[in-house]
Amino acid sequence: MNTEDIQARMASLAADLNRHNHLYYVLNKPEISDYEFDQLLKELEKLEEEYPQFADVNSPTSRVGGDITNKFEKVKHARPMLSLTNTYNEEEISEWVERVVKAAGKPVTYALELKYDGVAISIFYENGKFIRAVTRGDGETGEDVSANVRTIRSVPLTLHGDYPESFEIRGEIFLPRDVFDALNREREESGEELYANPRNTAAGTLKQQDSGEVAKRKLDCYLYFILSDKHSFRRHTEGIHQAASWGFKVPSEKEQMISHATDVKEIMNFIHHWDKKRFGLPFDIDGVVIKVDEMDMWDELGMTAKSPRWAIAYKFKAATAATRLNKITYQVGRTGAITPVANLEPVLLAGTRVKRASLHNADQIEKLDIREGDIVFVEKGGEIIPKVTGVDMNKRELFSQPHSYITHCPECKTPLIRNEGEALHYCPNETGCPPQIIGRMDHFISRKAMNIEGLGTETITGLYRKGIISDASDLYVLKYDDLIGVEFTITDEFGENERTRTLQDKSVRNMLSGIEASRNVPFERVLFALGIRFVGETVARKLARHFRSLDKIRAATREELMAADEVGEKIADSILVWFSDERNVRMAEKLRDAGLQLESVESGESVVSDKLAEKTFVVSGVFSSFTRDGIKQSIEQNGGKVVGSISKKTSYVVAGENMGPEKRKKAEELGIPVLSEQDYINLIQ
Repeated sequence: MNTEDIQARMASLAADLNRHNHLYYVLNKPEISDYEFDQLLKELEKLEEEYPQFADVNSPTSRVGGDITNKFEKVKHARPMLSLTNTYNEEEISEWVERVVKAAGKPVTYALELKYDGVAISIFYENGKFIRAVTRGDGETGEDVSANVRTIRSVPLTLHGDYPESFEIRGEIFLPRDVFDALNREREESGEELYANPRNTAAGTLKQQDSGEVAKRKLDCYLYFILSDKHSFRRHTEGIHQAASWGFKVPSEKEQMISHATDVKEIMNFIHHWDKKRFGLPFDIDGVVIKVDEMDMWDELGMTAKSPRWAIAYKFKAATAATRLNKITYQVGRTGAITPVANLEPVLLAGTRVKRASLHNADQIEKLDIREGDIVFVEKGGEIIPKVTGVDMNKRELFSQPHSYITHCPECKTPLIRNEGEALHYCPNETGCPPQIIGRMDHFISRKAMNIEGLGTETITGLYRKGIISDASDLYVLKYDDLIGVEFTITDEFGENERTRTLQDKSVRNMLSGIEASRNVPFERVLFALGIRFVGETVARKLARHFRSLDKIRAATREELMAADEVGEKIADSILVWFSDERNVRMAEKLRDAGLQLESVESGESVVSDKLAEKTFVVSGVFSSFTRDGIKQSIEQNGGKVVGSISKKTSYVVAGENMGPEKRKKAEELGIPVLSEQDYINLIQ
């Protein structure tokens, strides 16, 4: 193909990918499979690597992230992002309506919306292209989180339809409940403190420095408030309809996420409807927003110092129920972390039947003075997992006794330990405690680790209890005859229901095929799969890149381990403890013998020179001799360090075509040398 054909093919691929992305993430009407989508994306990625001069900053490939930002630039809002007046009181809603009608002097129509429990965001578009995304901040000044917001699949990077030349749109970024649930399950398994709620987790995710990590979190976004000097709508709800026509994910009128009202009764009907139905949504809301729909009345109604008079928010109270705590039991995670669980008299809470709730740790039980037999208050607000928030002391039994936290593991009877400064108790019997052994193998086969198709928790548990496997390395010596016809009993998480499963021909062949394929999983994921405490996905990747083999990690001193990015004392000590156990070392050797990747495959990342040692670079724009990642790799191969934002500590900015004007301006203001691509090549030669 000639260059014109290549450029046309790249444009066609980008258009197709944007369309399919919109169909899947916004309209929920996919037309192709995930595999077909990925094949198109890989073709575009390959072309962008070969022809970076034709790459677009808003290419669909930017969805996977990869930019590193050490500091988020402060941005002053052109129009302040004010907060709304909140109320929990229906009477105050009536009073607000009376004030609005009196000021308007005529009947008023109200737009009713859900109040999303997320992070407010403002996104700017020019000529139909995503330009910048800024957080609310203090309302006057926010932070530029563009690289992270680009990874959110429901945020369009390129618009279609009759959109204004330049405008700002505001909305809410949130973390879906199922994603939040999965994150907390992973943290619970690794003995880490659970995230408090989806809103805080979404806010923390937006401030992550690595946009590649943000992409993995699967944030979502509704956008619903257009700010433009040129628009063709007079009502707020008309603006939402127009935003939808341009490609934005907006609240669904069909699903009653947005509606109209003309009086207090209709407003309260909407509020009462969602107070009951809110827990059926796949995301959290904490109330309803009522706005005057006619936008020409907004100026007339005006503002207070902190909020507009033309809108108000009604906030729901957290869903709470009272029930009897029958028994406190304990669960053991794969790291040995002990979690106390309240086994409750079943109670209906937020539309679901709740039988168990987390008690978190010994300190929480002592703080609330929780005892078996108590009538406790269970809450399900922003948190997904129900929690016990208090005790009805008026209903406590006369001879009730304080709860004594267990001193020995409920599974293997080993004395528990509690490390200084940690909230959780642990069972130290890593190699003899069944839930820990099963949990580590379950982690080993998980999607982000070895991703062994055909194997799941139930099968791992059954094979362990049958004595067929005792650690992850045993998986690689399994044969067809070892598995076919194996029968084991499966019990649900409450220990109430049992069923029997027999391994059949198809499932055995799928399992063995998945095990065989996992031999090619790269070293960084094998390292994560080993389940070393505190060595999560990101730390495993940093360790793999720093040391490049398991042998070098094993041989490293505490100080050498801490020299790797993101490795502090706690992680270094945990690695040393893991390798001090001969059983772990033997397992690692068996994995090596099985052909697993215990060192990084060379991929051109070896050191070329130290010409750029102690120099810090910012890379911006599109290059002809390098891909964007390629020039960063070249800097690191020559001893330099690449960062995401310009500061006084930056040594050079390497500027390609279409360098961001803000970055160039900042570099000039700070007196940072700006190198062209050829200047950079001369520098390393």
